[in-house]
Amino acid sequence: MTVSPETTARSLVSLFLLAAIASTVAANDGGSVRGVTYDSRSLIINGKRELLFSGSVHYPRSTPEMWPDIIEKAKHGGLNVIQTYVFWNIHEPLYGQFNFQGRYDLVGFIKLAQKHGMYVTLRLGPFIQAEWNHGGFPFWLREVANITFRTDNEPFKHHMERFAKTIVQMMKDEKLFANQGGPIILLQIENEYNNVARAFEGGSKYIQWAGNMAVGLDAGVPWVMCKQNDAPGPVINACNGRNCGDTFTGPNHPSKPSLWTENWTAQYRVFGDPPSQRSAEDIAYSVARFFSKNGTLTNYYMYHGGTNFGRTGAAFMMTRYYDEAPLDEYGMQKEPKWGHLKDLHHALNLCRKGLLWGTPSIQTFDHGFEARLYQIPESNVCVAFLTNTNRKQDGTVRFRDEEYYLPRRSISILPDCKTVVFNSQRVNAQHNARTFDVAKESSMKNQWQMYTDLIPTLRHASVISKGPLELMNLTKDTTDYLWYTTSFKLDADDLPRRHDIRPVLQVSNLGHAMHAFVNGKYIGSGHGTKIEKSFVFQKPMDLKAGTNHIAILGLTVGLPDSGAYLEHRLAGVHTVVIQGLNAGTLDLSHSVWGHQVGLTGETLGIFSEKGVNAVKWEEAKSDTPVAWYKRYFDAPSGHDPVALEMSSMGKGLVWVNGESIGRYWISYLNPLGKASQSGYHVPRSFLKPKDNLMVVFEEHGGKPEDIQIMLVKRDDICTVVSDLHPANVRSWSRKNSQIQSVDDDAKPEARLKCTGKKVIQSIDFASFGNPDGMCGNFTVGSCHTPQAKAVAEKACLGKESCMLPVAPEAYGGDVGCPGTTATLVVQAKCATKN
Repeated sequence: MTVSPETTARSLVSLFLLAAIASTVAANDGGSVRGVTYDSRSLIINGKRELLFSGSVHYPRSTPEMWPDIIEKAKHGGLNVIQTYVFWNIHEPLYGQFNFQGRYDLVGFIKLAQKHGMYVTLRLGPFIQAEWNHGGFPFWLREVANITFRTDNEPFKHHMERFAKTIVQMMKDEKLFANQGGPIILLQIENEYNNVARAFEGGSKYIQWAGNMAVGLDAGVPWVMCKQNDAPGPVINACNGRNCGDTFTGPNHPSKPSLWTENWTAQYRVFGDPPSQRSAEDIAYSVARFFSKNGTLTNYYMYHGGTNFGRTGAAFMMTRYYDEAPLDEYGMQKEPKWGHLKDLHHALNLCRKGLLWGTPSIQTFDHGFEARLYQIPESNVCVAFLTNTNRKQDGTVRFRDEEYYLPRRSISILPDCKTVVFNSQRVNAQHNARTFDVAKESSMKNQWQMYTDLIPTLRHASVISKGPLELMNLTKDTTDYLWYTTSFKLDADDLPRRHDIRPVLQVSNLGHAMHAFVNGKYIGSGHGTKIEKSFVFQKPMDLKAGTNHIAILGLTVGLPDSGAYLEHRLAGVHTVVIQGLNAGTLDLSHSVWGHQVGLTGETLGIFSEKGVNAVKWEEAKSDTPVAWYKRYFDAPSGHDPVALEMSSMGKGLVWVNGESIGRYWISYLNPLGKASQSGYHVPRSFLKPKDNLMVVFEEHGGKPEDIQIMLVKRDDICTVVSDLHPANVRSWSRKNSQIQSVDDDAKPEARLKCTGKKVIQSIDFASFGNPDGMCGNFTVGSCHTPQAKAVAEKACLGKESCMLPVAPEAYGGDVGCPGTTATLVVQAKCATKN
């Protein structure tokens, strides 16, 4: 049946009005309603307003064995929502053939979140971007006749709707929606479509269709579209970015709440990128700012990034994903980011009643200072956010007859309009530093064998054509690799007569990388970048009279994940010429070319126990291109995460017991002259106690004997607290809508705590006065107090946690010392208790 645009518009408006009416009923219901509605203030879950602190955790980027610990740490960090995308291409890699097993167990992941008392937001997409291969689209979708992705295109809409229906029905069957008693409170359709809408003539019509289609699936919970200003009808438009408290233009209808679906906790990184950071203080400021301006849901993207196992990362994406998140790649707490945000969530929860029911107002001061208030006079509820928007200027404001000091670009939270319980720039949470220690037991019997993959010639080719063919359409996302081969004849007179002149192979390549072999000899590599994937390869070579063979190993490093017309992206060899011959330039672009998809070792599966003996292995030699290396090792003892230090290698893939831990690319140096990533996560669940098989495919040369198996630790813990800090936020609680002090003498204090049942083994640094540096690299200042170390050792050694006062008299500090900041710094080492 064909539905007219007018009918569609009327149905959306009707649904919109029904949602608004249901929201009003639920808001006054007192909790008897089951399900999720909303109004302009917040989502209303089972009849109750909620402040929602959400974190993105992607189930395929970690293992089922890691999920419970990650979710538990997220909850302990003050979150009450887990957000995840749904990854179409892993669930339906072949049309009609679905996979929801192992790391892809979506239902199991959601039920685990529910078991931990967490809500869930499900982002169906099905375009997700997410720095994920092909933006989540299965490759077979490219091959559907007459398809254009993400526009008013019938083939695309058919498959998009079919997948969305499949997932929604699966959730219904498992009773996972909130109106069924499940944890799912929110769904998302499409993803940041405003970024590409102008590229499509049918973009506006498509987005209206997508919203109408989603609502029509009758999931029983609201739908959102992020970065979609014209989200239709009851679909909520949400913000993505770093500072949505200042950049979000707001909901597109007065009955919708302000939601922040992606608060970027760092910057995703690609091969070739230098390190990147986003401070805990900056994130805390952005969240407090958003909540001070009527926001009631923020989602940290990512809260745990994890690992792009296998070939799942998008073009040029590093294997490590959002390692700078509150939970790092290994699932360990990155401090102070995790702890400072935990303190923020507690402070905001102290403001809960005012934020959700209070009347907002604003009081401005000079020079970028302001106070935002939420008040319920009849209940004596008053919440204030004192904000300094200046990036370079500290200052003081007088608010309600009291002076308040505000560091630059900071927000102080006053749940009773009087008491500062949190300031975004003042970090009370402990810090930590990550270390990588060699696992000695795993380094024994470091004996490697190798198998060199076949470098094909034209006669080995399975596909012959005039000119080189496009790479993606041949590999179909089953492998990174495609061999291009050709041959040509030269007479002796064609070769240069001067010894200082050599012929040059020049290849224009559409991306992403290549390795060139001439007459079986490796001559060099080339690659593009994330921004400019195309490149020109030029290397000198030696040719001979007679028949010469050229073999080019073309490859992608993940498929593109963003932008319009993904289905038309290209890669691989484009043109090939030989320069420097006596006869002039030889253009091979239209010669006969052979193509071989994948590597021999891949086809035989020699990276697994089942296929490892399908080839003859020999003693390993370093710096061999297109070589497979293998060794066996015992698992490291203990429970610390495991990683491979790959600095001695070039580029390739690694498997452990048949499980691919992803792509490594050490030879691609960032602007600082270092590899973007050298450590690669091996989940403990991939390992067995003895004789673990490690297989490495190296593309252009490395030293496998120098690969090291490491234990990853965050045993160096630190505290940095001054007497200008507010007392720990847990010094206050909320009772009968009022803020009460838990501690009669609420003062700043420094806390240290070991995790993983470890205790404080040593105090490596301690100073009160004006110490400098960061965790793992502190130095004393001019007001150093030598007694601080002895005080810390007495209070902390042998304990899992300890508390230290932040007062000069406790350490013999000189309050009159010029330059003192009255700061206590202590660095301790945690270790397993003997």
